[in-house]
Amino acid sequence: MEGLLPDLDLVRKDFPILERTFDGGETPLVYLDSANTSQKPQIVIDTMVDHLERHNANIARAMHHLGAEATEAFEGARDTVARFLGAPERDEVIFTKNASEALNLVANTVPLAAGDVVVTTEMEHHSNIVPWQLATQRAGATLKWFGLTDSGELDLSNIDELITPATKIVALTWVSNMLGTVNPVAEIARKAHEVGALVVVDAAQAAPVLPIDLAGMAEEERPDFLAFTGHKVVGPTGIGVLWGRRAALEALPPFLGGGEMIATVSMEKSTYAPIPHKFEAGTPPIAEAVGLGAALEYLMHLGMENVHAHEQAITAYALERLATVPGVSVLGPADAAKRGGAIAFELDGVHPHDVAQVLDSKGVAIRAGHHCAKPAHQRFGVQASNRMSSYLYTTPAEIDALVEGLEYVRSFFKLDE
Repeated sequence: MEGLLPDLDLVRKDFPILERTFDGGETPLVYLDSANTSQKPQIVIDTMVDHLERHNANIARAMHHLGAEATEAFEGARDTVARFLGAPERDEVIFTKNASEALNLVANTVPLAAGDVVVTTEMEHHSNIVPWQLATQRAGATLKWFGLTDSGELDLSNIDELITPATKIVALTWVSNMLGTVNPVAEIARKAHEVGALVVVDAAQAAPVLPIDLAGMAEEERPDFLAFTGHKVVGPTGIGVLWGRRAALEALPPFLGGGEMIATVSMEKSTYAPIPHKFEAGTPPIAEAVGLGAALEYLMHLGMENVHAHEQAITAYALERLATVPGVSVLGPADAAKRGGAIAFELDGVHPHDVAQVLDSKGVAIRAGHHCAKPAHQRFGVQASNRMSSYLYTTPAEIDALVEGLEYVRSFFKLDE
């Protein structure tokens, strides 16, 4: 199939969990839940084990060999993240515990006042809705949002009504975790910057598959803040990233207080460290950052253009095969070129949880529920959906296994009788 990673079989061997079987070896694992969390290559596992076995120490504090090694590894991971994102400066990379914390950091520190407007979208993950609800409630500001078209894309017909001189923040996802939709971030950022608004991008689903080059973006089209999480980019859990323009980060007050984020402390007042340390209070997720660095090196070795091409090829095949199953309806764009690898769907007559449970009996792992995107589900009149999501290790045969599993679900629930 055109577009697949040329060494797909070798790539799969990098991921030991993909060799799992069930039912005494009779049922192989078909992992189609990568939008939830990706699997980890052996190099990430080995790098983290090596760090904990040989280099474990706290960073920036201990005046000994282990402390120096741990600090070098941690800051080396920051350099790797900066390269992965094409960040203009490595000090613009802030480590957090996940994308949710990164988005909350911005929502809790950007100054808002009564009369200000924050604009988001109806397709956001809850992590890019709830923090802005709380922020606008605290400030007496107003939250508005872009709606969705019937095809699952942003409805930009009222963009001039939503983004006005009163707009202070535009917060949107780059790629929807439910609908798979790839949003026109550059176009929306350009419009927001025309009125002086800051742009916050949730890239949790974009960073795993889209080549990102922040420095290569036109100044007016570059977001001001971008967040992603380690566990969706073949890295560990417990580590996330907030990238921000230097000027934007320096304008924000600290989010958390504690060790390492200070310059001086007296009982009367404190002064703060420069970025990035101003936003990294306390002992950070050191081993997780080292693991994230290894994960991003792995992705860059494969080439993000190749990863993206693979994802589009698999997504196109999945949309084509799902269309052959009676009663299956897909939510979101029908064109694979307009979406990422997450495909939410319904099977008429069967609750999503039942679909997922029966598929699991066949070794096929998907997600069922509202995927932390309840407003998007409400927009399409559904309480919940199933979601399959592919990644760089997904094969066409695994998509075939999903389709065969759905046919089995239909027969199990006697849908043709």
